[in-house]
Amino acid sequence: MTENLRVAVIGANGRMGAAAVAAIGRADGLELVAALGRSDPLERLLETRAQVVVELTVPDSSEQNVRFAVQHGLHAVVGTTGWDAGKRTALAGLLAQNPGVGVLIAPNFALGSVLATRFAAQAARYFDSVEIIELHHPHKVDAPSGTAIRTAQLIAQARAGLPPAPDATEQAMPGARGAVVDEVPVHSVRLAGLTAHQEVLLGSAGEQLSIRHDSFGQDSFMPGVLLGVRKVASVPGLTYGLDGYLELDS
Repeated sequence: MTENLRVAVIGANGRMGAAAVAAIGRADGLELVAALGRSDPLERLLETRAQVVVELTVPDSSEQNVRFAVQHGLHAVVGTTGWDAGKRTALAGLLAQNPGVGVLIAPNFALGSVLATRFAAQAARYFDSVEIIELHHPHKVDAPSGTAIRTAQLIAQARAGLPPAPDATEQAMPGARGAVVDEVPVHSVRLAGLTAHQEVLLGSAGEQLSIRHDSFGQDSFMPGVLLGVRKVASVPGLTYGLDGYLELDS
């Protein structure tokens, strides 16, 4: 009989954390062994013999939590934002010292969102202009969202070598044209009643393409979380983006 994979959740009291606790608790082949709040001691991960840690806290504590997991041989699936290039490079260095340990950092766990980002990046090189609008609930602590930043980065890679998007703006109030991520404008909306939504607008003379994804609840993220939990141990090192587990290029 195959033993269940032992999983712990850090950030279990938040909305994403609570949803992950419930999803893992009812998933075949997984056993929830710990549900930690942000202030609970990380040593509980070792006491419960967790094998995979799902990290869903806040940027201020996420890096410390993940480094603890890696240093103790635990795989980690991370949904917390704030993992910039410098932090990812440092984590990759730590993982090199702990071979066999896998970490997935996913800006978004919704499979539809991951696919929409990939489709937008593929389309971007065929259009003159690209802008991103991301819309989230008003309790979100970061702007732009990690998903929007990831989308802009992939779009910029796809458009490398192309002329900049046309924009004759000479005067603008601060923020009117949004944040600029790798030369891609990103507009953030924070509105009561929303969950997580993103639209990529692509335009050329005479046509426009809109690629939009909407998450209406935390349950939309759970298939991606479970995919990450089940696969992270088989992919040593650092993987940035759930698309790295989807075999989209095969």
